[in-house]
Amino acid sequence: MRDSPTVVDTPSPPEGANLVRFVSVENMMKLVHAIGLSQMLVDLARYIEADFKRWPEFDKQARVAAHSPVGVIELMPTSDGETYSFKYVTGHPKNTREGLQTVAAFGVLSDLNTGYPLLMSEMTILTALRTAATSALVARYLAPKGARTMALIGNGAQSEFQAEAFKAICGVDRLRLYDVDPQATQKCAANLAGRGFEITPCATPEEAVQGAEIITTVTADKQRATILTDNLVGAGVHINAIGGDCPGKTELHRDVLLRSDIFVEFPPQTRVEGELQQLAPDHKVTEFWRVVTGAAAGRRADSQITLFDSVGFATEDFSALRYIRDALETYPHYAPLDMLADPDQPRDLFGMLMRAQAR
Repeated sequence: MRDSPTVVDTPSPPEGANLVRFVSVENMMKLVHAIGLSQMLVDLARYIEADFKRWPEFDKQARVAAHSPVGVIELMPTSDGETYSFKYVTGHPKNTREGLQTVAAFGVLSDLNTGYPLLMSEMTILTALRTAATSALVARYLAPKGARTMALIGNGAQSEFQAEAFKAICGVDRLRLYDVDPQATQKCAANLAGRGFEITPCATPEEAVQGAEIITTVTADKQRATILTDNLVGAGVHINAIGGDCPGKTELHRDVLLRSDIFVEFPPQTRVEGELQQLAPDHKVTEFWRVVTGAAAGRRADSQITLFDSVGFATEDFSALRYIRDALETYPHYAPLDMLADPDQPRDLFGMLMRAQAR
């Protein structure tokens, strides 16, 4: 992430051009600070919840992925019949060792009627925000009532966002941190110091889950890992499993899944990419949108173990882009992009090109 922007003089676009609002990394950071991090997380959760409530309106498909031995590049499209969005996102765990981000992303929101893009935005920061907002939104429905303590296993780039969202949306203010890399835990604890948390760094996962009502696993390695074993999961906890997000990448022991009531975003995608990879193709799950609309039960008993097997879905990116589009009306942190040809006569694209030489 840049600490200071590079200023470049850009020629003004032609008068009357169709301009697309572009939110750079720098402007996304300005938006977050202008709105306030906690408020933005709460707002994003509200937009995501509203779109879950109208789930049947969306075109839904599993993301299109190009896998390599070291990572994946994915496209995540959806539409509600009026507006279309897609996100381009990468997942390369090995990047951390090379001083690069594990995730890099950008997204586009378009008018389905004209096909014209309305907004283009960075989504590396925005994905972290919407992922955290989604996690906390789901926990508001599924976690034990009054839960305040969360074990955060995996203290990398997503961890602080998760913590902030759970505090803003669910009231969680006690964190038990663990990572295989003690420096990651130190980083997370330092970043969250003075932000209203009681923080306990832990030496093992066993120590981290002690007394935790919510367990969030957010690790990055592309492997079938066992971050959480069955003996670590007591009755009544809510598990927020967000690290497994592609084939061959899991975090939980299979026995944990068998003891849990599992909630998912879009089953055809989760069964391929999530913890569900470990279970039979017909294993019973509950789609979260059904809980939001009241069509299905969420937490039913104090002893129930609830598991959100989250892999991220395109409607959440749609919600996030829709929120940014609306926020720009109040906080105009964007640049206009001249990326749509706009000839005087729609069929005279060549003439527009030739007239540009004369100008």
